[in-house]
Amino acid sequence: MEAEVTTAVELSAPGALSHLDALEAEAVHIFREVAGEFERPVILFSGGKDSIVMLHLARKAFWPAQLPFALLHVDTGHNFPEVIAYRDGVVAEYGLRLYVGHVQEFIDNGRLQERPDGTRNPLQTVPLLDAIEKNRFDAVFGGGRRDEEKARAKERVFSLRDEFGQWDPRRQRPELWNLYNGRHRVGEHVRVFPLSNWTELDVWQYIEREEIPLPEIYFSH
Repeated sequence: MEAEVTTAVELSAPGALSHLDALEAEAVHIFREVAGEFERPVILFSGGKDSIVMLHLARKAFWPAQLPFALLHVDTGHNFPEVIAYRDGVVAEYGLRLYVGHVQEFIDNGRLQERPDGTRNPLQTVPLLDAIEKNRFDAVFGGGRRDEEKARAKERVFSLRDEFGQWDPRRQRPELWNLYNGRHRVGEHVRVFPLSNWTELDVWQYIEREEIPLPEIYFSH
């Protein structure tokens, strides 16, 4: 007599969320928490897949209302034209507000210097902090995930930054039962990571499931 095989789906409770549904629900909850706790949140949007998924989740969180957050892009000056075109198309299609900080402007005015290796990603910090201070953003959504590197694994979903934009592990708050503490002093801000518990595979599977369009450069090889 053959033994019966019981699948994980059969063991799950009726109405249980799938893995991707659970991640989506968590992210939607985080976006709504920020909307309730902060005055001037902004979403970092580079046109990369993680920020595209983050924007998709944010729009879901408040649909059918207009997205209550602006977008912020720190442009290195080395972006692919397809990515910039995608960014501008998304902003126009959904009627979003976009702030852009330009690394080149900071190089031109002497506040930054080109690196010997030519890369500009490490130079984004100063324009980012300048934009946060100038526009008084108190919460900044980022697409960082804990699976990316060891430093990310220590990051909370709500990550407090001081008035200099620095991260102090001793000042981070516990997040038991998905309760998030957004308390901060004037001049400080909180980085928020809705994709903290996602993996690279989760992101790609979610893009496929939701049929989220990406910049053409992703499919050029």
